[in-house]
Amino acid sequence: MIRIKNARVMTMVNGTEILNGEVWTDGDKIAFVGTPTDEQLKTAVFEREIDAAGGVVMPSFKNAHTHSAMTFLRSYADDLPLQEWLFDKIFPMEAKLTGEHIYWLSKLAILEYLTSGMTASFDMYFEPEAYVKANIESGFRTVLCGSVSGEASNIERLKGYMKQFNGISPLISYRLGFHAEYTASYELMEALGELSRETGLPVSTHISETEKEVRECVEKYGKTPAELFDSLGIYDNGGAGFHCVHLTEHDMEIFRDRGVYAVTCPGSNAKLASGIAPLCRFREMGIPIGVGTDGPSSNNCLDMFREMFLVTALAKLREKDAAAFPAADVLEAATAGSARAMGLDDCDVLAEGKQADIIIIDLMQPNMQPLNSIAENIVYSGSKQNVALTMCAGKVLYERGSFFINEDADRIYAKANEIINSMR
Repeated sequence: MIRIKNARVMTMVNGTEILNGEVWTDGDKIAFVGTPTDEQLKTAVFEREIDAAGGVVMPSFKNAHTHSAMTFLRSYADDLPLQEWLFDKIFPMEAKLTGEHIYWLSKLAILEYLTSGMTASFDMYFEPEAYVKANIESGFRTVLCGSVSGEASNIERLKGYMKQFNGISPLISYRLGFHAEYTASYELMEALGELSRETGLPVSTHISETEKEVRECVEKYGKTPAELFDSLGIYDNGGAGFHCVHLTEHDMEIFRDRGVYAVTCPGSNAKLASGIAPLCRFREMGIPIGVGTDGPSSNNCLDMFREMFLVTALAKLREKDAAAFPAADVLEAATAGSARAMGLDDCDVLAEGKQADIIIIDLMQPNMQPLNSIAENIVYSGSKQNVALTMCAGKVLYERGSFFINEDADRIYAKANEIINSMR
């Protein structure tokens, strides 16, 4: 077992309430949360004891929407609107990628996730074999979201991936999904609705990211993307919508009634000038919320601290209300909300029997003092520098600047630069 002691524990079971105590892990699970008795300490056998030194022990952050291997296009095509950025710059470069490229580029993303206290990603990309290999080797948790597009025949590829990757490792799961309405044929979306009904599984996709996307969908089908998906049965079993910037009131009613998660990506949406998602309205309506970074070519970083600040700051700006979407709501969305959006219900909070996906936040740094409110400190003044340790499935993968992912970080950096230089 591993013992994390001298901690301020934020379990997220009761919001951002803090208790002074310890967290023990046994294998990949949490074995104890609280204040141990003398008898418990006498009988427990620990392979390692970690002194949190008064830091915050809390559930790790989960990245509920990303495209990890797009690290190779970080700072490559900036200051462009979404459609031009995607079709003129991104898609042509992605066509040059190989599985070997994706393997190394995914490892680069994992390094960045770990420094930001993230232990899981909801990833949508191609060449999933290479991506899965990178994650398993690194000890990182991921949920693959089907990224099919085009014609209805591609549904068979989706079915094949479901069989291939679910069960391959405790760290890997695969969920139904497709890229977006504007890259999928009507027949493919129809087939996805049928598959969801047959399997009882949720479906996730990009949705209503820009006004142009919504307008063109209405012109083509007479329905918004959410209305279209609902009419085809795509949301019969819930799922997640990525971005959700331009949902109508009726769209939001569909999300609420179908149990669809709204995953907000404020950094990417702000940088691409797509808009600000109506998070406060989502909360009012009871729509569950997750937080994602989107890909590193549009964000451009994979930093949950920056994302959390933008979640609340942009909500306040949109509502013209400094009290909008407070820190406690942000932390809930970035931890438990994101985990549940990904189907990782056993990774949402710190409790006995849950997965040991845990981070330690170092409070003994200038940006965390004084301790007027720890939750507000984490969201409003926190940064990656405060992540002292990141543990996934009971294994420490990052600790105070050092990585433990079975690969040298410098080699990963060299491979990433080699890949992008070969494409120019």
